[in-house]
Amino acid sequence: MGLDQELDWVLRARQGDEQAFAQLVEAYQRPIYNLAYRMLGSSVEAEDATQEAFVRIWTRLDTYDSGRKLSSWVLSVASHHCIDRLRRRGGGQVSMEEIMASRWLPDGDPKPEERALVSERDERVRRLLDLLQPQYRLVIVLRYWEDKSYAEIAEITDTTESAVKSRLHRARLAMAELLSAGERLPIET
Repeated sequence: MGLDQELDWVLRARQGDEQAFAQLVEAYQRPIYNLAYRMLGSSVEAEDATQEAFVRIWTRLDTYDSGRKLSSWVLSVASHHCIDRLRRRGGGQVSMEEIMASRWLPDGDPKPEERALVSERDERVRRLLDLLQPQYRLVIVLRYWEDKSYAEIAEITDTTESAVKSRLHRARLAMAELLSAGERLPIET
């Protein structure tokens, strides 16, 4: 999928072409869902947030600046919605059942001990993420799960690269402090 094709979809969708917007949804459904899941910690809430993000994208297509990467703009809309949801819920915890319900298992046949260690580590990382402020959680998710560059994160969060680096540094420090206060992650096998 090229930038010209995406721009064509946006232009057609702005004119009311629902099929063009459906192509945008198809292209960005997975990245938005993954971002929402990592931010919100629940597959059900991530599905709702993904749908709401696309409603917001549809209603705000006229605000998209074609000089910006579409993926950055789309993820920016979605991340702002997730942060709003986190603020409204007040940082509630996610149950282990919700985390495990949608957890994928890697290919191969890991031994039960390895699965238990990975599961324990994932659950602890999720708990640590839940304890971070939303703006710190967002940059961690974009950097380490979405593999975005500092420039892309700056564009998504509507800030500077130095601010992104600062937030990432503070987020890592906060996670390190939480770990030293009693949370310990198993070594990856």
